[in-house]
Amino acid sequence: MELVINIFSLVGSLALFLFGMKTMSEGLEKFAGDRLRGILAAMTKNRVMGVFTGILITALIQSSSATTVMVVSFVNAGLMTLAQSIGVIMGANIGTTVTAWIISAVGFKVNIAAFAIPMLAIGMPLIFSGKGNRKSIGEFIFGFSFLFMGLSFLQEAATAMNIGDIVAGMLAHVPQDSFITIILFVIVGALVTMIVQASAATMAITLMLFGMNIPGFGFEQAAALAMGQNIGTTITAFMASLTANTQARRAALAHMFFNVFGVVAFLIVFYPACHAVSWFVDSVMGGGNDLFKLSAFHTAFNIINTLLLIGFVKQIEMLVCRILPTKEQDEDHRLKFISGGLLSTAELSIMEAQKEIQHFAERCKRMFGFVTDQMQTQDEVEFNKIFSRIGKYENITDSMEMEIASYLNKVSEGRLSDASKAQIQKMLRQISELESIGDSVYNLGRTLNRHRQHCQDAFTPEQTQHMQTMLGLVEGSLAEMLKRISQPRNNITTSINIEHEINNYRTQLKNQNLHDVNSGRYSYQLGVFYVDFISECERLADYVMNVVQAGKRLNNDFDDKSYNGQG
Repeated sequence: MELVINIFSLVGSLALFLFGMKTMSEGLEKFAGDRLRGILAAMTKNRVMGVFTGILITALIQSSSATTVMVVSFVNAGLMTLAQSIGVIMGANIGTTVTAWIISAVGFKVNIAAFAIPMLAIGMPLIFSGKGNRKSIGEFIFGFSFLFMGLSFLQEAATAMNIGDIVAGMLAHVPQDSFITIILFVIVGALVTMIVQASAATMAITLMLFGMNIPGFGFEQAAALAMGQNIGTTITAFMASLTANTQARRAALAHMFFNVFGVVAFLIVFYPACHAVSWFVDSVMGGGNDLFKLSAFHTAFNIINTLLLIGFVKQIEMLVCRILPTKEQDEDHRLKFISGGLLSTAELSIMEAQKEIQHFAERCKRMFGFVTDQMQTQDEVEFNKIFSRIGKYENITDSMEMEIASYLNKVSEGRLSDASKAQIQKMLRQISELESIGDSVYNLGRTLNRHRQHCQDAFTPEQTQHMQTMLGLVEGSLAEMLKRISQPRNNITTSINIEHEINNYRTQLKNQNLHDVNSGRYSYQLGVFYVDFISECERLADYVMNVVQAGKRLNNDFDDKSYNGQG
């Protein structure tokens, strides 16, 4: 019974450690979410800056997996090139070694749990604060406390189980000086990290075991475990990329190639590398505890690997592109940036959805262009072909609304800041209005189709000119909408002016139509089709205005009322 309790205590301590790391990472990510995105966007212009960016971001959020998944997300959303992502991934591997140095310095020498509990008292009022930034800082403090409490409990549980004797017994049957044993430890490190999904947790366990001075588990064996963790940690980004586009899968493959290459290269010079690190710590750093040797090896491994490959980013890019060639369906599927599942943390997933909404809007504008083509063609077969295409696009817009909404609902289930929750609500409104634009464009095409089928009279030259002028105004409003979606902070005065112009023009044409029908210039039936077309154009412009309005930030000075149906 005692053994069962000890096993559950060990697993529970590891769970607390992992939960603390996750909470700490998410808290900092929410606090500095926009800043992190800005850093990634601005500092990846060349491979060297990309490496330093990866180091900085990973050192801040204490998770190379989170950084790598973030990078895969950016590549999937088209916000970062594959070459830029490779540099950041290299830096992330170096940044993750900070965790090992922190644990080496304080994790097993100081009773950090004694300090962690008072820190919870500091974090509690912050975590219940109404302000998003304070709440995020509170989450970071809670996560930091849980992480080191879990680390302390993990050591206590391992001691209670006599884990050192158990490991020593297992290693007694393994040849100590065999290179095969080193490879076996690399494989074990990779497998454990794949299961735990956190290289920092595996590194903490390795440091703990190494600090126990277990017979048969020396510096070389611990170093081999650490190298294996670099392979195992690639599984997180690889799994995240399974539902992503080809470019994102290439980024994950580059991550895997980079780490596997480093392990193979270091295995060739493994023993000299271990001796060099031991000499450096003893002679240059003045000794210190043995844990510093393992942390130094972990850091040296990643730095040297980066220096070896940083000059071959283009070649790595060519290699992964050859292994994963572009598929035709990648360019033609309905959703271009979202591919079925959440690719990253909730905060960063919002950017992918925003990119998809921009793609949705571009598709709506392209669909609107078919109406102009439909008006201009005189060929019956071509006319029907264009109308059929409009119908196909209308079905696609319906599907896009449902799929993006489903994705946003999944995102909203994550841990979000208040600003992100408000942003999701605005995005949901945007996609609803974009789908209405698709319906309205289809109605325009259907009006032209019904006119051709059921009316003997063609539109007069004046009517045709007015209809084309109205289409030009609506096209201008759609173009302005696309600008506002990509730059939501800009004011929307131009969109408002176009909307008013369309409303006034619609009223003018309706009044003119009554006069022309009464004076017998054309039939009442032709006037009905004409007014239906003009009114639908104005209605479409209302939906466009709603999209623009929804994209404004909450602190704008624009009256938050819907234009829908208010022409």
